[in-house]
Amino acid sequence: MWKGKKVSVVFSTYNEKNSIRKCIDDFFKTGYVDEVIAVDNNAAPGTKEEIKKTKAKYFLEEKQGFGHGYRRALKEAKGDIIIMTEPDGTFDPNDIIKFLAYSDNIDVIFGTRTTSIMIGEGANMGWFLKWGNYAVAKLIEVLFNTSHLSDVGCTYRMIKKDAYNKIKDKFVITGMEFNPDMMLQVVRNNITYIEIPIKYLRRVGVSSATGDFKRTVFIGFKMIWLIFKHRLGIIKK
Repeated sequence: MWKGKKVSVVFSTYNEKNSIRKCIDDFFKTGYVDEVIAVDNNAAPGTKEEIKKTKAKYFLEEKQGFGHGYRRALKEAKGDIIIMTEPDGTFDPNDIIKFLAYSDNIDVIFGTRTTSIMIGEGANMGWFLKWGNYAVAKLIEVLFNTSHLSDVGCTYRMIKKDAYNKIKDKFVITGMEFNPDMMLQVVRNNITYIEIPIKYLRRVGVSSATGDFKRTVFIGFKMIWLIFKHRLGIIKK
C-alpha cells in the first residue's frame, strides 16, 4: 500500500526457477506490495512449485512470448499502482520506493539501466547493450520530440491503473519488443512519464534473450522497425 493506494508487482517468467521465489519474497518484504502477479509463460520445470511456496498469485499463459506474458500479468493486476519487473535477480526490490515516490504526480515511470554507477559487478550491461538501448531510446526522443529517454528495454517500470486502461487495448506486440511498444503508446497518447535510474545487478542464470549476441542484435533491429511503424502510423495509437 502506498498512501491508500494498492500496489501490484507483476512479471512473466520463463527461465527463472532459481531466483523467482526470492524475488517474490523480497518484494513483499519491502512492506509496500499488496499483491504479486506471477505469470508462468511455459516456464522451466519446477517454476510453478517455487511460485506456490510464496504469497504470489499464479497464472498460466500458454501463448508463448514476452509480450503475451506481460500483457497477461498487467491484465490480472488489481492494484491502483502497477510495478513491472523481472524475477531474475537483476532488479532490486528496494528500488520500488523510487517509483512510488514519483507516482504521486506522474502516471508512468520508466527505469533506466544505463547509469554507469548503478550497474552492478557482473551485470549483463556491456558496451553493446548499454549504448544500443541508449541509441534506440534517443531515436524515440528524436522521432516523437518527447522527454528524456535512455533505455528502451528496461522492464522495471511503474504504470498507474488509469493510464494502463487508456492503452491496454492498443498493445500489438507479443514478443521481446513489448517494452518499447508500451513506451511508445505512453508517448503517443500523451501520458505523463519520467525516467529514473535503477540498480542493475548480475542475473541468476542465463537470459533466453540477451544471453545470445546474435539474438540480441536481432531483437534490437525489431525494436527499431517497431519505432518506425509507430512513427509512420502503421501501428495506431
